[in-house]
Amino acid sequence: MTEDLRWRRVLLKLSGEALMGSQGFGIDPDVVSRIVGDIADAVRLGVRIGLVVGGGNIFRGVQVAAKGASRATGDHMGMLATVMNGLALADALRGQGIPARVFSAVQMPSICETFTQRAADDRFAAGEVLVFVGGTGNPFFTTDSGAALRAAEMECDALLKATNVDGIYSADPKKDPNAVRFDKLTHQEVLSKGLNIMDAAAIALARDNAIPVIVFSIHTPGALVDVLRGKGRATVVSD
Repeated sequence: MTEDLRWRRVLLKLSGEALMGSQGFGIDPDVVSRIVGDIADAVRLGVRIGLVVGGGNIFRGVQVAAKGASRATGDHMGMLATVMNGLALADALRGQGIPARVFSAVQMPSICETFTQRAADDRFAAGEVLVFVGGTGNPFFTTDSGAALRAAEMECDALLKATNVDGIYSADPKKDPNAVRFDKLTHQEVLSKGLNIMDAAAIALARDNAIPVIVFSIHTPGALVDVLRGKGRATVVSD
């Protein structure tokens, strides 16, 4: 039943760092299990969910480029890290009885399916959780841009950005005690204020496709379902 839900067809963007918990690297199975449990609760309410996951818990191409290596090569390596994270999430979802399928922007047919909109639409309609990996398939684009792109392609009601804090602030609240939290913003305000919750290309793409962006804390158990119901603590970016 989805009568009490505000958002029913969504793209959830997870950072790779969210999967490593208190570890300095890799994937924490307990953290993955908790996050997947929240996703499973949403699916059982009838929500269609697509996931885009980053790879920063394993590899960050930007950091490699900053040390003089090729940015394109670094980004390609980062894409492979997102595949590892996506496989872990899909496996954990299936372990909780939720059908899940991994679609990659980069062809690797022996591991997962290559993304096409038609195939993804079919699996979305069948009720599967779609895990999108490989970013956009191109270097120089972040997984935030990949999330906005997939949200537009899948005609999602909203793009949910799961972070380490409970919304968008004027500055990093962990570093600045005077940081101001916003309940609502427009896409243009996010861009004009330079609020770095997502890269500018992702925000612009969401704006141009009239997709609200909801920013919330992934570390609060049950927060995902609360957000889907239009409740809980989050910042809504919408025009």
